[in-house]
Amino acid sequence: MHKILLGLLLFSILISACHQEAVNKKNNNKEHPNIIIIFTDDQGYGDVGVFGASDIATPHLDQMAKDGIRLTDFYAAQAVCSASRAGLLTGCYPNRIGMHGALMPKSKKGLNLSEVTIAEMLKNQNYQTGMFGKWHLGDHPKFMPRQHGFDEYFGIPYSNDMWPLHPQQGPIFNFDPLPLYENEKIIDTLIDQSLLTTQITERSVNFITKNKENPFFLYVAHPQPHVPLYVSDKFKGQSKRGLYGDVIMEIDWSVGQILSTLKEHNIEDNTLVIFTSDNGPWLNYGTHSGSAAPLREGKGTAWEGGQREPCIIQYPNKIKGGRTINIPMMNIDLLPTIAQITNTPLPKNIIDGKSVWDIWTGTSTQSPQEAYYFYYKTNELHGIRYKQWKMYFPHVYRSLNGRKGSADGLPIDYDQNTLTQIELYDLSLDMEESKNVAMEHPVVIATINAIADKARLKLGDSLRKQEGTETRVAGTVEDW
Repeated sequence: MHKILLGLLLFSILISACHQEAVNKKNNNKEHPNIIIIFTDDQGYGDVGVFGASDIATPHLDQMAKDGIRLTDFYAAQAVCSASRAGLLTGCYPNRIGMHGALMPKSKKGLNLSEVTIAEMLKNQNYQTGMFGKWHLGDHPKFMPRQHGFDEYFGIPYSNDMWPLHPQQGPIFNFDPLPLYENEKIIDTLIDQSLLTTQITERSVNFITKNKENPFFLYVAHPQPHVPLYVSDKFKGQSKRGLYGDVIMEIDWSVGQILSTLKEHNIEDNTLVIFTSDNGPWLNYGTHSGSAAPLREGKGTAWEGGQREPCIIQYPNKIKGGRTINIPMMNIDLLPTIAQITNTPLPKNIIDGKSVWDIWTGTSTQSPQEAYYFYYKTNELHGIRYKQWKMYFPHVYRSLNGRKGSADGLPIDYDQNTLTQIELYDLSLDMEESKNVAMEHPVVIATINAIADKARLKLGDSLRKQEGTETRVAGTVEDW
């Protein structure tokens, strides 16, 4: 009898301990919310329903905007792949950390191991971290995702067009087969990318399910809609905008799968989900590119169409939904904002981002940033966003000058335009950047010029032959 009572007592203690452990996990998750960043490639400002697309169905993103917030003035850190991703993950202007342009396969450069990514920052709070999709911050083994804080990785190491099927293979490029990685191992070389969005989505859903009782950081970096465009059979021919629209519809489906998984496991309220893109559309690919409408120009330029991106954020437990915010922000601000939300110390390295949490929650309408800097090429300061103003310095930029790209997915050549004098636009009245008002606002010009001088002291400006005093370098490797 005593043995039975003792057994029941031990069983009761065990049940109580298990319950307490579950409660502790739940409480720990509340203190450290889950973080998901969904990052597309070359998606235009006008390629989501709630941002103006009438010919592409994006019901999940539209609903996410209703449940969360829509940021209308959100910028990529730069108008090109690798640089933009470096800004997102480190909270730094890419030129501060020596990351420029789009890295080629077997580049000698990569994201320096001394930089702290969002994943590494959150590992200090015992987060589980997963990255699925396009990396593009160095494909040497020392620069790959698992060297930068990610526990799991599945995807491609650089852009999906860096393969032997590139339309300019031979005359310009000599790409090797495109590898598909599982952690450090190449598990396939891709010929057909039709299932890649689905595979990335499945990995993301499995990662959420596996870590539903622990805080996690999930970085979903879709290789699409960067050319070449690929879509699975389930969305082929579904859009009014052809293949490009089909691809966006499948990405929207992917967002829906992730959000429904959060609901299924009852962790939606405690998960911050951010959706945005790395830069604007690659316009010289014609019907295979997106739309930046109503913005000017696209990828590879500092004009609004090159860096202003659709951005939708959902966090039901903390952010009141159904709101639109038109205060300028940039993807460099995500790291410090996530640090504040998760009570995580910031990196010791100098970063450029500032927390915009108070703006998201509606407790402030003041930007923590004095201005945002628009660099391109190696280190050229092309423009500055200051309040509602966007000012451009003389520089050379590419444009189609009203021409349309082809309808067969092949690129046409850009023109090279030269901006010969300072131009100023009031984006609150003219988001299309159609009316230069520089002559009417000399005080604004003088104010922004003074801000530019400070930027050049910190970050440099090769157009002025001035080197930065606080910049760092990319990581390097020997020939391989």
